[in-house]
Amino acid sequence: MTGLFARNARPEPDAIEVLIGARARFSGQLQCDASIRIDGAVDQGQIETPANVIITETATVQCDITAKVVSIRGKFKGIIQADRVELLDGSQVGGVLNVNSFYMDDNVVMRAAVNIRADTVGDIKLPSPPTNPTIPVAAAPEPAAPTPAAE
Repeated sequence: MTGLFARNARPEPDAIEVLIGARARFSGQLQCDASIRIDGAVDQGQIETPANVIITETATVQCDITAKVVSIRGKFKGIIQADRVELLDGSQVGGVLNVNSFYMDDNVVMRAAVNIRADTVGDIKLPSPPTNPTIPVAAAPEPAAPTPAAE
């Protein structure tokens, strides 16, 4: 059987396959090969996907996330491991963000550590400072000559 409903057909990595609705509450471990959108609440646990996680403005999420891109517009607290994190207008974020790339809109409340991973720079070596740097010193200005007092 081929086509849209084939059992072995894999979704596109950016297709949203899992939706936690606005009236839903979830706790536990969630693994998926496609993107995940959260409109409701995640109370604890772990979310893992090689695709994207979208946390909308109605969502309250308290868990750890491993994904390609995590876009947050709602409330999030936890640890994120991702290629990119986007904190969008109105988001409230706390925890630790371990990322390769980071973006933040205005009107974001963030109480989180952002760790840009060093493995993203590859073999680039930063220049070393000189061993005996020469620091120029400006000469002190000459004192002004006194002006004669008027009699």
